[in-house]
Amino acid sequence: MANLRPEAGLAAPAAISTSFPIRQSGAFERAASLVAVSFGVCMVQLDVMIVTVALDQIRSLTPGNVSGLQWVVNSYTLAFAGFLLTGGALGDRFGAKRIYTAGLWLFVLASVVCGLAPSGLVLVAARALQGAGAALLLPTSLALIVHAYPHPGERARAIGIWGAAGGLAMAGGPVVGGLLLSAFGWRSIFLVNLPVGLFALALTARFTVPVEGHRGRSLDLLGQILAIVLLIALTATIIEGAPLGWTNPAILVGLTVFVLATAAFLMVEMHGHAPMLPLQLFRHPVFAAATLIGCVNNAAYYGTTFILSLYFRNQLGMSALDTGLAFVPMTGLIAIINVLVGRMAAHTGTRLPIVIGFVMASLGYGAFAWQIGPQAHYADLWWTLLLMGSGTAFVVPPMIAALVGTVERANAGIASGVLNALRQTGGAVGVAVFGVAAGDTSVAGMRVALLIACAAGLAAAAIALVFMPSRKA
Repeated sequence: MANLRPEAGLAAPAAISTSFPIRQSGAFERAASLVAVSFGVCMVQLDVMIVTVALDQIRSLTPGNVSGLQWVVNSYTLAFAGFLLTGGALGDRFGAKRIYTAGLWLFVLASVVCGLAPSGLVLVAARALQGAGAALLLPTSLALIVHAYPHPGERARAIGIWGAAGGLAMAGGPVVGGLLLSAFGWRSIFLVNLPVGLFALALTARFTVPVEGHRGRSLDLLGQILAIVLLIALTATIIEGAPLGWTNPAILVGLTVFVLATAAFLMVEMHGHAPMLPLQLFRHPVFAAATLIGCVNNAAYYGTTFILSLYFRNQLGMSALDTGLAFVPMTGLIAIINVLVGRMAAHTGTRLPIVIGFVMASLGYGAFAWQIGPQAHYADLWWTLLLMGSGTAFVVPPMIAALVGTVERANAGIASGVLNALRQTGGAVGVAVFGVAAGDTSVAGMRVALLIACAAGLAAAAIALVFMPSRKA
């Protein structure tokens, strides 16, 4: 587990137990099981990016301001982040195959509701259900691979395929989204999950080996509820603060709820019998720094993709397909860079590639802010997207390696799960903050948002210089 290097947008695993008895199966059955779980991961990652391209068309179903679109994106991300650790715990308690199947069914059915949604409120609620389904299927998909491939060499190759599926989906998501939008409209980006999901469910039912659960595993239900409350309160306060006014009573109530829920959550996690978020992990400065770096990286990346999608459509007048293609420099090289930088970090330590990545991404954010204007053209901007995406990809593998290097091997799963939950939280906050800063994606608003990303990236580079190991642990 300590050697995993998930793709930039792919979830690091939540807690995964390997103490269950492993039932042997043939090579074909194992391969079919791998295809089944890879399809599930592919759908999750595809949905993260494909929606970004559809925002301008979805606007017809949401209120006129940007906040409605922010909720379409963030309802998914918040549910994903809030339930991710619980998804891994449920897999340990009730069996990975059972929870993976439940998560896949929830994701597919929620996708259908998204595709048929008659209003923005229904779409936002269905997106939240999609995120909850993703939180159930992602950690359990990796657990199923671990149990299907007992030999370390075969397991490593299978995990590589699993990770590549998510990386390719992330890279191809904008283009696939653009094609579907151009041909069938925005509802098709959700309805396409129905045939793909049913195929994955059929393979899972037929070929995936059941994994026994530990019924005695405790669940932190109170911590789970408080985590969801504080995440929603924080995001709602940021998103609605601009249109309602920061002194509006509703905003002040939201801020108060966030503070109280956060305090209660920390108390529960400090004194609980089986906390969902083991706070003692943060006593190690490298662990704490790595999680902060992960939050900043995701906030800048997903916040920027949110506002860029609207900018390409509203200011540059791009079609849906052209918008999808415009993101290729930002997403196309992520999987390749992940592999190369993982090897680099093995020789140089984690500090150098993380610093390089943040400096590279910050140059991209700053250069885009400098280049945009009333007469801007995509030909003047594409190279800045290449810097943004490449820099983001540079950060992730060494960040995860540094984090799991601070914990015992047996705790690597829960540590990486904590990291990924906080990364998803960072992405949600980024969409909220950047959406407020950019406003109607005017040149002035875009510059403010991109300069925030630039400053955050440089601050994260400074944190990496101080706390990240300079040599391989």
